[in-house]
Amino acid sequence: MNMIFLKWRTALVLCLLSCIALVSMFPLYEMVATSLKRDADAFRLPPAWFFIPTIENYRQLLQEHHFGRALYNSLVVTLSSTVVSVSAGAAAAYAMQRFRYRGKKAITVALLLLRVIPPVVLVIPIFVWWTALGLVNSLAGLALVYGALNVPFNVWVITTFVAEIPPSLDESAKLDGCSHWMIFTRIVMPLITPALAVVSIFTFRFAWNEYMLGFALTNRKTRTLPVALSLFLTDSGVEWGRITAAATLIAIPACVFTFAAAKYLVVGLTAVR
Repeated sequence: MNMIFLKWRTALVLCLLSCIALVSMFPLYEMVATSLKRDADAFRLPPAWFFIPTIENYRQLLQEHHFGRALYNSLVVTLSSTVVSVSAGAAAAYAMQRFRYRGKKAITVALLLLRVIPPVVLVIPIFVWWTALGLVNSLAGLALVYGALNVPFNVWVITTFVAEIPPSLDESAKLDGCSHWMIFTRIVMPLITPALAVVSIFTFRFAWNEYMLGFALTNRKTRTLPVALSLFLTDSGVEWGRITAAATLIAIPACVFTFAAAKYLVVGLTAVR
């Protein structure tokens, strides 16, 4: 009797989760479907569930110079900020976990507090500082901002993994003549690969999707994809076909990057405590 009850309960839970997953995926389906519809099909009531797909929206989108430029800018900024943020976070996590110094707890708390601050609160201060430094309207300036904002989270995640590595490995390496840099790069880094994958995914997605700072710190030549996406919201209306086509293309790199590192993501998230 209990086995039958457990089977029915499992089936009910699976059905419920499947329904939730379908509801959650519906906006994504609607976005992709709208990008493949003509304007007449996109606004038809009742909605056209069966239609002849067209790639006209994608063709028009890729022919626009500003979208291609924004795609290049986003790739440069996202990849640069990910490399800088993950590298700095890993080095800081190793130093905080292995070295003893004054104010260690205060620095740890400060890093966590910085993570709590919403990026929108920092827009004006960063704009003022970056203007004084001549970094406004530059890809390097935007990449530095994105990288710096993700360092606290990266340090917090990576520190957990570094703490699991026995200090005896460091001591053995020192006896063999290894410096701290060699220990960090040759021993610690390979052992914290799951953590590096986790923070890389979060940093990549943040930099790829961020809008507010990208809008404030860029101009026509350096705008990123989220900012370029807003250009389809005009005074005459919303260009739904091209905006959904752009949103679909923007979502692809983040999804591919996440799925590629999925096996490390599960290990990394379960190890954080």
